[in-house]
Amino acid sequence: MVKVMQNSLQVISATVLALPNRIRRLPLTVIACLLAVYVIWGSTYYAIRIALGGLPPFLLVGSRYLVAGAILLVILRARGAAWPTKRQWLNSAMVGALLLGGGNGGVTVAEQWVASSLAAAIIATAPLWAALFSGLFGKWPARLEWVGIVIGLAGVVVLNLEGDLRASPLGAVVLVLAPVCWALGSVLSRRVNLPAGVMSAAAEMLAGGALLFSISVLSGERLTQLPTPAALGAWVYLVVFGSLVAFSAYMYLIRTVRPALALSYTYVNPIVALLLGVALAGERISPLGLGTIAVMLAGVVFISLARGRAASS
Repeated sequence: MVKVMQNSLQVISATVLALPNRIRRLPLTVIACLLAVYVIWGSTYYAIRIALGGLPPFLLVGSRYLVAGAILLVILRARGAAWPTKRQWLNSAMVGALLLGGGNGGVTVAEQWVASSLAAAIIATAPLWAALFSGLFGKWPARLEWVGIVIGLAGVVVLNLEGDLRASPLGAVVLVLAPVCWALGSVLSRRVNLPAGVMSAAAEMLAGGALLFSISVLSGERLTQLPTPAALGAWVYLVVFGSLVAFSAYMYLIRTVRPALALSYTYVNPIVALLLGVALAGERISPLGLGTIAVMLAGVVFISLARGRAASS
């Protein structure tokens, strides 16, 4: 296990250290989008933790996406974007329920009990699950991808022995299911009829936000007092930067650059989340937890490298 961790750290270090050289050769717009996805999405885990100090989880994530989706829809319609068809709304509801309901909703619920840095590490395994789901649709992973899947899933198993996760079995279960939902939603989004361009993001945020807000009402969530300024500030940050800016930047990246570079956020976000969690929230992770996170991220790196080679061949 120690040798695997050492090799994993070498893989991640080499990949992350190579990013600056690759980034310097890219257009400024792509660089700006990469930085937005790296930093903003990495910081949303800490922002969720702060927002949970004044808002219940389903209300927090549901209102976040309802507001962001409504803003984006108004902007797109003002620019002349076509209104989604009935079929596209239904498909957007299915994808939004998985991506935002099960994915981001699961993260928000789990962060009531689990450190934000651990949450980011578990969510980074989404590409592993996406590779498996792609196989069910007829495109099985290549050999290098299988290596990444085995390494990453082994890391998930070991990370569940971490103190924070063992202390909260419900949080651990929800957190493990969240990237599964995100991955399935991502795979399905490429196989169903969705609105064109960024309109698909608006429709998915509205549909997913409506589902989560309904769960909030049905589960009896209530605001017993006004949220603190810090919680409200974190909510605004999640709406404007986490949902509108970063998501739009990611949509631009997946249309512009190779998949391996667009997906590189999956192994940069946990590093950002870990640094913020330790520096600002006083979170602590054991040496075993740190090593296991390195193993998991190495698995994600293998997946990204394999996809990059496949896309360039």
